[in-house]
Amino acid sequence: MREISAKEVETLIEDGKSLNIIDVREAKEVLVGKIPGAINIPLRLIEFRMYELDKCKEYIMVCRSGGRSGRATQFLEKQGFNVINMSGGMLAWKGKVE
Repeated sequence: MREISAKEVETLIEDGKSLNIIDVREAKEVLVGKIPGAINIPLRLIEFRMYELDKCKEYIMVCRSGGRSGRATQFLEKQGFNVINMSGGMLAWKGKVE
């Protein structure tokens, strides 16, 4: 499983890179704040909503601490998606939130 740090994601955003970020936390957790532009697909729904994703794109998976996003990353990898887990999750995120 490939991983990227929260700081690396923040730097990519600051550099103007267009990222596809999937936040797998529950909706009530996302209300506290999420990475700008991230799409919320709770982990429990990833199997049912993966058809909304494009296998030609790269996705960065995010959760609170990195565990749920790690499970989502492993699942989506097995389905043929290009995914990276953001290690440390939102607990490690120091950038802007929306």
